Amino acid sequence: MLTNLYIENIAVIEKTSIDFDGGLNILTGETGAGKSIVIDSINAVLGSRTSRDLIRNGCETAFVSAEFTDPSPRVCQVLEEYGFAPEDGVVILQRELQASGKGKCRINGRPATAAVLKAVGACLMNIHGQHESYELMSPELHVQYIDKLGELTEELEAYRAVYRQYRSLKSELEKAQLDEAERERKIDLLTYQVNELEEAELTAGEYEELLEQRSRIENKEKIAEALNEVKEYLNGSEESDGAIQTLESACSAISGITDVMTEAEGIAGRLQNAVYELEDCCNEVSALFETADSEVENIEEIEDRIDLIRRLGRKYGESIEEMLEFLENARKELVFLEKYEENRQTLSENCDKAFAEATRLAKALSARRRVVGDRFAAAVKKEMAFLDMPNVELVVQQEPCPLNSFGGDAIEILISTNPGEDPKPVAKIASGGELSRMMLAIKNVLADRDEIDTLIFDEVDTGISGSASQKVGLKLKEVSRNRQVLCVTHQAQIAALADHHYKIAKTVRDGKTYTSVTPLDHQGRSSELARIIGGVTITQATLDYAEELLKNQ
Repeated sequence: MLTNLYIENIAVIEKTSIDFDGGLNILTGETGAGKSIVIDSINAVLGSRTSRDLIRNGCETAFVSAEFTDPSPRVCQVLEEYGFAPEDGVVILQRELQASGKGKCRINGRPATAAVLKAVGACLMNIHGQHESYELMSPELHVQYIDKLGELTEELEAYRAVYRQYRSLKSELEKAQLDEAERERKIDLLTYQVNELEEAELTAGEYEELLEQRSRIENKEKIAEALNEVKEYLNGSEESDGAIQTLESACSAISGITDVMTEAEGIAGRLQNAVYELEDCCNEVSALFETADSEVENIEEIEDRIDLIRRLGRKYGESIEEMLEFLENARKELVFLEKYEENRQTLSENCDKAFAEATRLAKALSARRRVVGDRFAAAVKKEMAFLDMPNVELVVQQEPCPLNSFGGDAIEILISTNPGEDPKPVAKIASGGELSRMMLAIKNVLADRDEIDTLIFDEVDTGISGSASQKVGLKLKEVSRNRQVLCVTHQAQIAALADHHYKIAKTVRDGKTYTSVTPLDHQGRSSELARIIGGVTITQATLDYAEELLKNQ
């Protein structure tokens, strides 16, 4: 859940830090105080598209940080997919906006993109506002409600596995649809490519070895001089002893005192081992000298081979490994084309089998959805009736459509809010207040199956009052038993149900506007409820009514 929201230089908010808790968190304040700016800030830190106009006037940057604790397994999975992980059970999303149009996003202090922030944020929090019920306005998302209520995840994943296989086979089959002339052209090209690479007889690591051989031949004299010099240092010359003779002399000298000084035995042994080691080095240097001296100076053959590899590399891959991989793939494609009819037939049969299986699973999924759809409509209708929409009619329209990643169903929720009217698409019928109540009803129906831990309802009470707002408040309270709920409201009946109440207030100092967010105690809540009830003038009667509302919750 969201435990802290820090906002800096967003619109009229200069700087504020809000600590949220579980249950129902209510935000209230006068019109224009800045309630929508808190929601805009949350949207920004969740990766939504922003405007530089959001930055406080006169500032170059703005900053929002949101801290979430106890992330769900789904959140952890999405974080892992993008290379992130919670730290001590905490996820911190941060976003910096710049007047230049650039910005920075971070997750737990590490750089991220706005797209990643949005993907992670979508699993952490859901925002539902008067004009933001995008899910309800987007019919392609309605199927997800049905699948959640029916717990059809396993059936959907089983279908998708087969559907992906069908799509892959279909893609291969489409690529294999060649006319005879094109097939012959491809066979000729592949045959030439395979022959050219096979004749080259390339081996992994050969190019590097050739470069080394060329370098050794080009530096043969330098190598011989160096090896001769090393041998002379080790074996000595007519004029002077080498390292081996000098070391042997030292070994002989110290060995002469080991009978009277036992501590010298260890040194004598180490010196003798050093003599053996130098003799081995000398033998190896001699062998290297003989090898270098005996190498055939086939520099032209080596250069020709290097040129061949480079020429082939321009056509088939930057490295020999890539060229060998190209050869293997070309051989496979050549075999396929040479047995074209047989392979295409097999591919077509496998594609048909996968399509038939995907169709079977989609039909089974459709049958389950049809039953769940009726249950969903009845449950949401019951919730909406409680929310003072008793005449609403709800229908889950389910029609067949071409197979896609969700199956073979086109599902859309249809609604009628007045008696005698036929149910129509939500986007064409529902008002802002009706959309908000409908979303609240759906969230309540799916409360046990929704993986989102934090829900925000922005002015869910728009267009309602009296008993309707009281009932909306009760439903918000009910939803908040299973998850954290943040709600912006103008209704005292809803605000009175808060587990945690925050007042958003606007002040003007030195010609500048400032917005603050303050958690309220009991007295503060009573005064705020009285303000909502009575407006500018707070009377004892409104205070008494506010206290009565708080006492009855």
